This record gives sequence, C-alpha cells and structure tokens, in this order.
Amino acid sequence: MGKTDQIPTFAAPRQDDLFLGSSFGLHSYGDLKQFERFFLQFLFDFDHHFEKPIGFLAPSSDTLIFAIAACWNLGIPFISFDTKASSGELNRQLEQTDPGLVFVDQKLQAKIDHSDSIDIKQLDLTRSLEIDVALGFEAKHYTPQTGPDQVFGYFFTSGTTTGIPKIVPLKRRQMLFAAKASAKNFKPRKNHFWLLCLPLAHIGGVSIILRSLLYGSAIFRMKSFHPKMITTFLTENKLFQAASLVPTMLKRLMERSGFLVHQNFKAILLGGGPINVNLIKECRNKGIPLVPSYGMTETCAQIAANPILKPSGTYGPLQSVGTVFEPNNIQIRDEENEVVSINTTGEIWIKGPQVFDGYLNMDNKNIFDEKGWFRTGDFGYFNANNQLFIDSRRTDRIVTGGENVSPFEVESNLIKLTAIKEAAVFGIADNEWGQKVVAVAVTKNGEPINFTAIKEDLKTTLAAYKIPKEIIRVDELPKTRTGKIIRSKLAELFLQRTEQ
Repeated sequence: MGKTDQIPTFAAPRQDDLFLGSSFGLHSYGDLKQFERFFLQFLFDFDHHFEKPIGFLAPSSDTLIFAIAACWNLGIPFISFDTKASSGELNRQLEQTDPGLVFVDQKLQAKIDHSDSIDIKQLDLTRSLEIDVALGFEAKHYTPQTGPDQVFGYFFTSGTTTGIPKIVPLKRRQMLFAAKASAKNFKPRKNHFWLLCLPLAHIGGVSIILRSLLYGSAIFRMKSFHPKMITTFLTENKLFQAASLVPTMLKRLMERSGFLVHQNFKAILLGGGPINVNLIKECRNKGIPLVPSYGMTETCAQIAANPILKPSGTYGPLQSVGTVFEPNNIQIRDEENEVVSINTTGEIWIKGPQVFDGYLNMDNKNIFDEKGWFRTGDFGYFNANNQLFIDSRRTDRIVTGGENVSPFEVESNLIKLTAIKEAAVFGIADNEWGQKVVAVAVTKNGEPINFTAIKEDLKTTLAAYKIPKEIIRVDELPKTRTGKIIRSKLAELFLQRTEQ
C-alpha cells in the first residue's frame, strides 16, 4: 500500500466544542459522548444482535443526528430509510437488509411490518442527556468494530437500470478517504457550522454528519429547506462556513433579492443533479463561493470537486466538476472499453479507496472489470487540465429536486394498474426542479387517462416525488424493431401531444 493509500486518521474532537446546533439549541461533543453511553446500554437492554444493522425511519431531528453519529463512533452499521418511501418499498427494503432494531417515528409506524420496531422517542435527546447511565457488564466490555473494512451503513440507489433500488454497503475506509480528500479543499473551523438541510436517507446528508465528526466541527440542522431562514444565516451569521445544497435549493436562494453570503463564508457544496451554467454565473457575479462536484452513493458522495477560490469562488471552466480526489482515479472509455483521448466523451470508470466493493445480494460481475474498475454508467470527458465534465448522468435516470428516480421502477408500477397497457417514464427540463417526472402511456381499450385515479393508486407503492406530474395517452410507444423503447424520442412525443 503506497503512502497516499494509508488509511487516514483524525484527531478526537474536544468535548467542549460544538457538535450540533438547531432551532432547539446547541449541543457539544461531550453531549454526544453521554448519548453514546445511553444508546449503547439501550441496545443491550433490548437484546440487539450487534451483527445486524440498526434501522431508522424518522424525519430529520437532533435525536436522529445524534443516533447516526453514535452508530459511527460505536461501530454499529445503520440504515436510514426514506420517510417518503411507500409501505411496499419500505417493507421490501427491510426484508433485504434485515435490521435488528428499527427506530420509527410514531406517525410512520403503520408503513412498516417489522417485529422489532421501537418508537424513536425512546431515544429522546433531552431525556437521554438527563440520565446518568450506569453501563452493564456487557456494555462496559463492548468493543466497537471500527476497522477500515467494516460496513458503517447501507444506502439505496435509485434502481436506474432494473427498476429495483440496489443496496450499497459503505465501508469506513470510504468515508475516511472521502473526508480526508474533502478536507484538502475545505474543512470548517471548530465551533463553526456546516448547514445541513439535505435528507438523511441519502449519503449526501449523512456524509455531512460523519465528516463533521471526523473534523471535530459543528453541524447546524434544519428539518427542511427554508429559503428565508437560510438567507439570514448565510448573509449575517459568521458562525456559518458551509452549506450543502442541490441545484433546486440554490436556485430558490438566488431568486431572493437579498441573498448574499458574509465574508467569512467558505463554500456552497453543490451536487445532486445537472447544474445550470447561468446559475453558476449568477453566483460568480454575486461573489458566492460555489463548489460543484461529482459523486454518487457508490463513492461515498463526492469523489471530484472544484477548488475553493477567493474572492468570489469562481473557477474555470464553469461547467467542470473539478478534478478527481487522490488517490482515486477516473478513466473515460469508449464502447470498446478503450481509454479515450482528452475532450472525447465516453463512459466514466472509477477505481480507488473511495469506491465501494459491490452491491449487497447481487452478482457484481458486470459492475467491475477484471482490474477492479467500477463502471458508473455516467458519461463525460476530461480537458487538457484533467478537469472532469459530465455530459449525462446514469442513463435514463431522472434527478428531480435532488432526488434520484428510476424510470423503470415507475414504469413497472404503472403497468400494474388495470387501465395501463404500456408506459414509458422520463424526465423533462423544469425550471423549479431541474427535471420533472412525466410519462406517456398506452391505455387498455384506448380509454382516456384518469390522472387523479392513477396518482391515488401509485401513492401506495411509490414515494410522492416519483409519481409522474403529467401522463399523456398515446396510441403506441416509439420502439425499435426488436421492441425496445426508443427513449430519445419520448420527450419529443410528449411535447407534441401537450402542444396539441
């Protein structure tokens, strides 16, 4: 193992330093240490099988962040389920991952069928910090499993090619390398905030918690995206040094006439979908430091990013997502699997310690080549300065408001409905969401589309953001001679019908 491949290490945080802030108050790393004792004893009291992961199905809260942080520090793998997911999706994911205990928000309890589910209020932060926990014998002698190849969490992809979300086991090694690489570009100061308003069911939101833990810096949690409040924070409060956003969020902030950032603010880290060049230019003109990046669940969030530059945070060229984080490597290959020259678009392959080792419960033969390179399914190119440009993300995937949607999953649910014979789902450009989910469908017996009824039926199997915003009836779908849908023609067909 070369020098650059050594597993990164980080200093333990100081107990008096800030760990978490929210509208409910401030908490220190000392508070986190006390919560860990409470949490560990709680798990032993409930006879948790430590070889199994812990599950969480709850909206963002201070308690949930403390619980995720405690899992990392105690070496307990976790799964944070998407609260927007349907009952069918959740129960399938529970069956696949088999968590030992699931902490559930009471309002979401009816969504799942799991014998060992517990109200997350049992971990209530205020209560847990008031209790002086006496560790039992087993808890006292518990040894955290924190080796680099230990899985720290399980995350779900959008199910791009199969319609079924794949499960990505992420290892501690990946997070450690990701945090080290990111820190070279940007690391918040101690007792300063990284704004967290992303969902905690994705690696984008969870990585903010874990990187802050490793850096010993603080998080400020917002339960949801609130443009007015964020504008106040980033414009006036010098404790805020960073924010992670998706393009839809940034667009809403830029629409506010008073949105600026204070002079000590370091960066808006931007990911989660296509980025409009005009939006980047607007940020540059306002002196807002912006760091577009490239990454995915399989690489433990960003694996390439632009540098932070002063005074305005601009960089060139505007459409680049920066350079790959060492010691990882990226190759651009053609259809013959040969590496292409600069400024030539091809498929992106990645190799390095940030890259996962394979999907759970799947044959991964076609995911990696014989030398261990991961085939991303994304397309892009390098320029002469080794800056990466993304031409298209995973083929056919829809990114709406920062959420990934597999058209195949939505299609499979549509054709289960009695009225739908065939369906094709895709994304079209949308000023608000980046893309919006739409569909064209062939109905049985040529019946008209009952959009209201279809939406109601889909609510039982799909999260709300996956349900098409519009469905257009067609006589037939565009197909090749072999019967494969010609997806490149769907948007044109949709627009033709909506203009009639």
